[in-house]
Amino acid sequence: MKLLENKVAIVTGGSRGIGEGIVLKFAEQGCNVAFTYVSDRSAELANVIEKKCADLGVKSKGYRSNAGEMADCEALIKNVQEDFEKIDILVNNAGISKDNLLMRMTEEQWDDVMAINLKSVFNMTKQVMRPMMKARNGSIINMSSVIGMMGNAGQSSYAASKAGVIGFTKSIAKELGSRNVRCNAIAPGFVETDMTSYLKDGEGADKYKEAIPLKRFGQAEDIANVCVFLGSDMANYITGDTINVSGGLLI
Repeated sequence: MKLLENKVAIVTGGSRGIGEGIVLKFAEQGCNVAFTYVSDRSAELANVIEKKCADLGVKSKGYRSNAGEMADCEALIKNVQEDFEKIDILVNNAGISKDNLLMRMTEEQWDDVMAINLKSVFNMTKQVMRPMMKARNGSIINMSSVIGMMGNAGQSSYAASKAGVIGFTKSIAKELGSRNVRCNAIAPGFVETDMTSYLKDGEGADKYKEAIPLKRFGQAEDIANVCVFLGSDMANYITGDTINVSGGLLI
């Protein structure tokens, strides 16, 4: 039996990078997946992902939805419940970075990062908690970052948003635990995606790899594998935790 067979998951920001990796890995494990995207380019990618999931024998559907907007999230959950009938897993993966030194950072840049990286987690969790509590079952997985635990010059907004995700995760785990709804966070290290493409080659990449005990950047699949575990019944006594998937960067 596959680890997520007959479960239904929502993955925000699921059309590329880590999100796409999670959607496809969930599909491989028998999970029906709803995922979100925001741009026209992502809409094209969503069609490709839907076909790949169909080839794996599961149902999937992409929804244009901005996780940073509560109205969008409310409409999304309603549509997913109509299309899939239930929600077992939520992966709050949507995220952006607008890096800048604080003295140069604009209020708009700060607010944009907070809306997508932190407020989106509030928005989506707020919407799924009632159906999960009613079912007395659910797994909420929030994407944090090692940057939220160690900080980084030029990334104060990103670090603050991802640190906030960890605090939110612990609090929600305490609020929803009695209803058998679990909430955990994942803190990826440097993972090869579009967002980190500037790190892939050259001396800068070597410097970052030297600080990682495993001496390499992570892949989307590395994060997706942990999401599968946390979404499955194998993790049914784990809640309120943050799992670092960073190649040992925080040792």
